[in-house]
Amino acid sequence: ALEPLSVGLAIGVASALTGYLSHPRFYCSYVECCPRAGQRLNATALKAQLDNRLFGQHLAKDVVLKAVLGFSNNPSPKKPLMLSLHGWAGTGKNFLSQILAEQVHPAGLRSKFVHLFLATLHFPHHDQVKLYKEQLQNWIRGNVSACPSSVFIFDEMDKMHPGVIDAIKPFLDYYEEVDGVSYRKAIFIFLSNAGGDLINKAALDFWASGKRREDIQLKDLEPLLSLGVFNNKNSGLWHSSIIDRNLIDYFVPFLPLEQRHVKMCVRAEMAARGYAVDEKIVQEVADEMTYFPKEQRIYSDKGCKTVQAKLDIHEDF
Repeated sequence: ALEPLSVGLAIGVASALTGYLSHPRFYCSYVECCPRAGQRLNATALKAQLDNRLFGQHLAKDVVLKAVLGFSNNPSPKKPLMLSLHGWAGTGKNFLSQILAEQVHPAGLRSKFVHLFLATLHFPHHDQVKLYKEQLQNWIRGNVSACPSSVFIFDEMDKMHPGVIDAIKPFLDYYEEVDGVSYRKAIFIFLSNAGGDLINKAALDFWASGKRREDIQLKDLEPLLSLGVFNNKNSGLWHSSIIDRNLIDYFVPFLPLEQRHVKMCVRAEMAARGYAVDEKIVQEVADEMTYFPKEQRIYSDKGCKTVQAKLDIHEDF
C-alpha cells in the first residue's frame, strides 16, 4: 500500500503540473488563443510593417495606423471599427488588410479569429440574398461570441449583391450588446474597386495642377468616396443603411501607383525570393507594366498586381 505521504506528494505534484499546463501563457504558446481583454497592438511593429511593405499609400497608412491604434487603446469603444478600403486592383488593399490581421492575430489569414469573405465565392446567387443575410448574421454572432476581437474582411464588395451586407448593420451600430453579445471589440474591413475611378481622377487632377502626390489629404477624397459608393449600383454598398447611418468610420482611398512605386514592389519581391536586387531587372519589369494616361504613362493600370508574374520570366538572372 502507498504511504499517505507519498500519495499526498503525488497529488500535489500532479495538481501543480496540471495548473502549469493549463496556465493561459503556456497553453496559448501551443494553441491559438483570443487576445486578452485590454491587450493592445504593438504600435511600433504595425508602423514598421506598413512602412516596409506598403508602397505609395501615404493616406492609407496614416489613416489606418491612427484609426487602429486609437481603437486598440480605447478600453471601451462605443462600436466596432469599420474601415472601407477603395481603389483599383494592385494598389495594396488586400496587402494592408493582411498586415492588420497579422498584428491583431499573429496567424493572420490562417487564424481562426480572422474571417475572409469573397463576394463571388460566398454570396454568388442574386436570388439567395435572404439566405446569405441569415447565414452571415449567424456566422458573425458565433465567431464574436468565441472571440470579441475577431476580424472580418469582405473582399470584392463591388461584386456584392445589394442588400447582403446590410445584414451586419446591427453589429456595427452603437449598441452595448445585441442578443447578449458585444461586438464593440471586433474589426470589420471592406475591400472594393468601387470609387477607384474617382480616386484616380483626383490624383490626376493634383498631378495636372503641379501639386505633390503627398499633398493629397483624406478630406480631398473621403466625401467623394462616400457619396460615390452610396450611389453606385455596382458597389455592394448601394443605398446601404451602413452608410446612411454613418457606421463606416473611414473610407480609405488607395491612390494609383507610379512607376517608382512599382519598382519598390519589384525590389521587395526580389528580396523576398532571396535574390540580390538588380536594378537592371527592376527597370525591365517596371517597363513591362502598362500605364495611364497612355501619352504621359504616369500610373500603373494594374498597380503591383502582376509584378510577381513578370518577375518569374526573369528567374534565370
